[in-house]
Amino acid sequence: MAHASGAHFAFTDRWGGVSAAPYAELNLGGAVGDDPAAVRANRERAARTLGLDPAAVVWMNQVHGADVAVVDGPWQSGETPRVDALVTARRGLALAVLTADCTPVLLADPVAGIAGAAHAGRPGLVAGVVPAVVEEMLRLGADPDRMLAHIGPSVCGLCYEVPEAMRLEVAEAVPEAWATTRQGTAAVDVAAGVAAQLGRMGVTISGKSHICTLESADHFSYRRERTTGRLASYVWLDEL
Repeated sequence: MAHASGAHFAFTDRWGGVSAAPYAELNLGGAVGDDPAAVRANRERAARTLGLDPAAVVWMNQVHGADVAVVDGPWQSGETPRVDALVTARRGLALAVLTADCTPVLLADPVAGIAGAAHAGRPGLVAGVVPAVVEEMLRLGADPDRMLAHIGPSVCGLCYEVPEAMRLEVAEAVPEAWATTRQGTAAVDVAAGVAAQLGRMGVTISGKSHICTLESADHFSYRRERTTGRLASYVWLDEL
């Protein structure tokens, strides 16, 4: 979706790519066992569909932590850094998050020309990846009052069943993530926790997906399928 301010937020589903089962079709994850050539083709196809140059998309080596990298272009050589959030002050550069139940968080301050993206799974939520990416954006000159924040498709609190001890551990760090499944068992609502963390940073939610990846046949879900593809979420700002 494009915002009048020149900020763009985009979320893929699983269709329209070239990957074979169990990664069918638009798998954008390069570390899940899929054919690397298919992943490259899918990433190019997705970028061009969004009007992006595939070479102007920055990916992460996500590890469920809270480290943030500031980037001004794609990685030039060597391994992609092990981070779970990206920030850029370069307009036209797209930041990408890979998920298959975790919560993608996209942020932009169009006035300052700063964008951010975070991969918030349960461990990242507890570790504070969302406050960390907001803080890095503020350091570069973003203003929380101007920030647009979009939370993408993820497993919902009614479906994300966890052991009771894990629910307690998460809720101790982020009380708003406490949830219960439809069956009455312990659960975690990562997206609700993310929204609460953004709120505490003074950031208003501009959009929050209603899609639960575990319930949606149109989306990849690790909890449902285990061996499966990855969705991508992108944020970028128009060049002036």
